[in-house]
Amino acid sequence: MAILIGFYVLFPLLVIFLCMKSAFLDKIGAVLICYIVGAALGNFMILPENTAAIQDSLSGASIAIALPLLLFSLNVKAWIKMAGKAILSMVGATIIIVAVAGAGSILIGEYVSDSWKLAGLAIGVYTGGTPNLAAIKTALDVDPTIYVTMHTYDILISLIYIIFSITIAQKVMNKFLLKFKPSALSCDSSEIEIENISSYGNMLNWPVIKGLLIALLLSLIILGTALGISGLFPKEYSTVVTILLITTLGIAASFIPKIQKITKTFQLGMYIVLIFCLVVGSMARIQDLVHINWVLLFYISFCIFGTFILHALFCRIMKIDTDTFIVTSMAAICSPPFVPMVASALNNKQIILSGLTTGIIGYAVGNYLGISFAYIFRYWF
Repeated sequence: MAILIGFYVLFPLLVIFLCMKSAFLDKIGAVLICYIVGAALGNFMILPENTAAIQDSLSGASIAIALPLLLFSLNVKAWIKMAGKAILSMVGATIIIVAVAGAGSILIGEYVSDSWKLAGLAIGVYTGGTPNLAAIKTALDVDPTIYVTMHTYDILISLIYIIFSITIAQKVMNKFLLKFKPSALSCDSSEIEIENISSYGNMLNWPVIKGLLIALLLSLIILGTALGISGLFPKEYSTVVTILLITTLGIAASFIPKIQKITKTFQLGMYIVLIFCLVVGSMARIQDLVHINWVLLFYISFCIFGTFILHALFCRIMKIDTDTFIVTSMAAICSPPFVPMVASALNNKQIILSGLTTGIIGYAVGNYLGISFAYIFRYWF
């Protein structure tokens, strides 16, 4: 059992190293690689009898520890100054995905049990990213196979959306929206950390390690505090309260300059998310993924393209330009790491900052929205 735990904890280190060395593996992505290897481990290897208990514990603990680390580097005060109409665009996208995810959950309600959970996952991932998806999976106790299937379909449909965004989207949307007008930016986008594979470099330097150990200790303190407070609530809601408290305390800690300036906390958090992906992948069973789940595939497509279309209409009404629309849409649907890529395709480096800023806002609010609206949909519908 110790060997298995060691594998879960250390294998993502090898994945990151290989992705930094291979452009091909980097394109596949560390997250997907961990899912694939985890699935291979769980389906083709003989694991100890009590593996399920270890998997449950590791999957829950990894996300709970990772969340504060992902939030420590936030600069909340700078958001208002930097984003401009990008914030308005992101607000519109957020409201729309909530509405679309809710409508979609009603459409598939008679075919899928607990469709409200899928709505929570969709809202979380399409306002934030994988960390939010993982946290909400834990909070709502989503079946691992459904979770992995949904994430797989999300990757496939998102790929179609990405190809459109970096090829003809600008030309097409310029006929519908205002063209981007350059303006002076007041902040340096390098101040914002994102989950870029190259950003994991130099993490093993001793000065960086010392800071990360302090951040990790603080994350554990936040987790302990959240668990203590959540114990005061009914057991049915204790996990939800824990996740929301962790998120709140993580954001609060980001206002402390000494914590915010600790380098590589975001990357350490993402490393722990990779551990989660590896564990959850090993919990899924391939026989359950062989046949296409057409209802779930429809739901993911409905959420992505329904949000894109309605978001475009919103931007037209609010007179938001094409490039801002595309980059904030990309930040919401595919998360901040895709922002520099789409900005390069649009030949507009000036929008990188807005995309990163709004994307990180999505990371911060995704848990609140996904969990709260999941329960609203559960009791309303």
